[in-house]
Amino acid sequence: MKKETGEMRPHGMAFSRLPGALGIIVMGMVFAAASIAAAAEAPKRPNIVIILGDDLGYADMGSFGGEIKTPNLDSLANSGVRFTNFYTHASCSPTRSMLLSGVDTHLNGLGNMNEWIAPNQRGVAGYEGNLNNRVATLPQMLKDAGYHTYMVGKWHLGKQPDQIPAARGFERDFSLLDGGGSYWNMMNITASVPKSVFTEDGRYLTKLPEDYYATKTYTDKLISFIDANHGDGKPFFAYVAHQAPHDPYHLPRDWRKRHVGEYDKGWDAVRQERLKRQIEMGIMPAGTELAERMWFVPDPIVLAPASRYILGKKMELYAGMVENMDFHVGRLIDHLKKIGEYENTIFVVFGDNGAEGTDLFGMIAGSPGSRDNLFAAINWSQNHPNAWGDPESWVGYGPMWAQVSMTPFSQFKGWLAEGGIRNALIVSGPNVKRPAGSINHGLMHVADIMPTLLEVAGASYPKASQPDLPPLIGKSWGPMLAGKADSVRAEQDYLVWEVFGNRAVRQGDWKLRWQIKPYGKSDWELFNLAEDTAERKDLAAQNPDKVKAMPCS
Repeated sequence: MKKETGEMRPHGMAFSRLPGALGIIVMGMVFAAASIAAAAEAPKRPNIVIILGDDLGYADMGSFGGEIKTPNLDSLANSGVRFTNFYTHASCSPTRSMLLSGVDTHLNGLGNMNEWIAPNQRGVAGYEGNLNNRVATLPQMLKDAGYHTYMVGKWHLGKQPDQIPAARGFERDFSLLDGGGSYWNMMNITASVPKSVFTEDGRYLTKLPEDYYATKTYTDKLISFIDANHGDGKPFFAYVAHQAPHDPYHLPRDWRKRHVGEYDKGWDAVRQERLKRQIEMGIMPAGTELAERMWFVPDPIVLAPASRYILGKKMELYAGMVENMDFHVGRLIDHLKKIGEYENTIFVVFGDNGAEGTDLFGMIAGSPGSRDNLFAAINWSQNHPNAWGDPESWVGYGPMWAQVSMTPFSQFKGWLAEGGIRNALIVSGPNVKRPAGSINHGLMHVADIMPTLLEVAGASYPKASQPDLPPLIGKSWGPMLAGKADSVRAEQDYLVWEVFGNRAVRQGDWKLRWQIKPYGKSDWELFNLAEDTAERKDLAAQNPDKVKAMPCS
């Protein structure tokens, strides 16, 4: 009887009987082949593209009820999933700080925007006005995990050498460091900051490309970054932080007349049409009401036709801005298809806050006779409508159209009503296993994006090796994207906001909100969002126990 040797014999081959050198060669060939096969079977890590629209409204895209034509963004919605209950912060840099750090604004340095730091906040940790060095960043972690990391567009998280995109994990960048400015050149709005600051690959720029137009150039640069490394086997992460459609509404002439006369009917009619489409699509439930028109916004019916024409023209320009951005998103999509990367790319699309309803020009330009006011008067024009969109013009569309963009919600950017913090979200790509074109109503937050994308990339948050890092506050969307859950939050989980002295908390269907007068009551207001999406009915007086039971009250 043969004695068992206990030898491991892969696939029944008797390696012990081969001559020594030959056995080593054959063993090497077999294990090399096995390694190649294993590598071939390993899932390819996806590329990641975040597309951020600056002040893009909840109801602007066609896939969320808008009449604005956004076929390329809608194609991502139709192949992926639309999320209706997604929250950001009320203004741009706080949202961006949470997106890239996964950490609350009061820990990451953006407890307030740098432009609006109050005297009692200066020098206080968490109110640096830039993304501080106490947090780790998404691009750095993805870079450490083997991703190429690219950024184009608006940064707004710091201008000093240790604060710019190249210092926070981006391998390549072409970035506007300021919060806004011209789309055609380096002109900014104030005497103290007369020129916008740009960087490219960590270098401060003294001039822009000759054919510079923000939305086009950002797309050109990103495509060049992707092509430079294409084929090296590494996936890429691209943060596409479009300046559009933030004011001033600067637009090539051939994009300015695509909606002529369409908005002369006024904001009330357009809001009603958008809500009707949202209900038909399933974005909003049947019976949803529109929020009340802001008390300082006139009924368009009482305005003279000439006034409606002028105000409608502002919305025409805004619609053109959104459509132009969509066109350049389409250029990126087409290029990824051309080079064979589209099918392996995850897209995450959303706006950074509510639509802009404030007269930003008037607010920043200052009072008559001031240096900023004189600078604005010399360098910018708000006069002739035929020149709106040109390099020297500054046009915003005002609170009436901001409420249209945020249909059906109350208020707009800067405030903690739903119109300031709720955003349309689209996610598409290989990790999305839900039915194409489906709609989800689970409660989600911008801070969730960090843990979600780290999981997708096979990376991890370095809390164990860096114990001083603050904890991530978000939850991975993995189970939702895989179709294994409709929400990643339990009924007792809650979201909180605080900025500009206002605060809010959402827990389940309930929302508690404190805002200064006249945008609030300077007291707590309670809303049941399942029954009152428009926040029309304050239930605090009828439910004092609920108010006390809510976190942060």
